[in-house]
Amino acid sequence: MSPSRIVAYRPSTFAWFCIFFLCCSVHGQLDYKFYDDACPNLTRIVRYGVWSAIYNETRMAASILRLHFHDCFVNGCEGSVLLDDSSTIKGEKNAVPNKNSARGFEVIDAIKANVEKACPSTVSCADILALAAREAVYLAGGPYWPVLLGRRDGLTASEDAANTQLPSPFESLANITAKFTDKGLDMKDVVVLSGGHTIGFAQCFTFKPRLFNFDGAGNPDPTLDATLLTSLRGLCPNEASSDSNLAPLDAASVSKFDNSYYKNLVNNSGLLGSDQVLMSDNTTAAMVSYYSKFPFLFSKDFGVSMVKMGNIGVLTGQDGQIRKNCRVVN
Repeated sequence: MSPSRIVAYRPSTFAWFCIFFLCCSVHGQLDYKFYDDACPNLTRIVRYGVWSAIYNETRMAASILRLHFHDCFVNGCEGSVLLDDSSTIKGEKNAVPNKNSARGFEVIDAIKANVEKACPSTVSCADILALAAREAVYLAGGPYWPVLLGRRDGLTASEDAANTQLPSPFESLANITAKFTDKGLDMKDVVVLSGGHTIGFAQCFTFKPRLFNFDGAGNPDPTLDATLLTSLRGLCPNEASSDSNLAPLDAASVSKFDNSYYKNLVNNSGLLGSDQVLMSDNTTAAMVSYYSKFPFLFSKDFGVSMVKMGNIGVLTGQDGQIRKNCRVVN
């Protein structure tokens, strides 16, 4: 990845189509040009901050995308996942889905600091995170979509909400779909947004039951490809000391955002049970097959679903605040 790639984007035909298509609608008080006058260099600042982070560690692209997802799914896209614990707030960073796994906070802090220098008390942390997720996906080779802006930051966070509202890698498809539906998303969004697992890593404990005791009788998950099973058992031996070891979510293209995630599922090579379970239902399996064959259509639909997700529970107008520091309420 070269610096020239981030200085001047040359989006594909798809990207321009996506921008034209999606810009025809505005959600509530959000607007694609919200900061054009108040902070005209915002996108450039965010883009460079994300590029710098990924240049130092390619894994950070997936971490930033996941951070945006975990923010939006817990009481809306209002930056609550970024808040540290305080005397009045028991935040989300220590919730089970986030503890020792949510990453990228320092990246958002650095971007926020640079944004504050350019445009003091103007841009919310929630908007910075939404933009950073888009830049992370694009820099990993994925689609570019227009991001609606104008979110305000929330005044609190909830560890309990994070524990109950975030989908788990151990859950059934029905439960995962229900959590998406509760946020105004649908089954197609489940399949499309799961495709974000084409980049990034998972800790062994999130899928180890599939390797050693899937049925409670010491047998592995019968849907797991035998070659992958052998490889993962070597990486994640059946002992507690291996729980935090990392395995790529998509070994076929670890740091490239593409549609190989879906090809893996078709070949019974999904890493997480919550990924492979998409093949257990006729409707979701058909979508998986579709995206495994048509990468262009996956890219298009991923951008659309990200816009939908980014609209969950947003605060606008006079609600919330513009945090000066993403970790604490003003």
